[in-house]
Amino acid sequence: MSKRKGIMETVARRPSHKPSKPLAKKGKGIPGPTENPATNFLLADIAIRAGGYLARRGIQKGLLSNRYGKVTARQIVQNKTLGQTVISWALARIATRSVPGALVVGGGALAKTLLDRRKTRRKQAREGDAKLLEQAADE
Repeated sequence: MSKRKGIMETVARRPSHKPSKPLAKKGKGIPGPTENPATNFLLADIAIRAGGYLARRGIQKGLLSNRYGKVTARQIVQNKTLGQTVISWALARIATRSVPGALVVGGGALAKTLLDRRKTRRKQAREGDAKLLEQAADE
């Protein structure tokens, strides 16, 4: 003889509705240079990433050029190490994926800011200048 299951056990195991399969809508599709929507999506992704890359480099150069001049600022940005790039990418990725990640990264940035503020202004400026000028000289 089989045991009869209670109503709550049956309901808890069964979804209330069947998930529908994603279907393409009938219509114009994704606008772009080709009729293939996957290609258009890939081209749009490449364009967005390239634009972000160019904007990032422009902003970095702009921030540095006021203090170091255009040539030195360009050298500093060009000589950024792979480690610096990977760390900044990873921290940005962690911060944008979840609220706890954003709290951890933001808390770390706040801690670093408070640590730097404890030092005298001249000492901060000397350390930062030395690090960036060393990076500009690496060619």
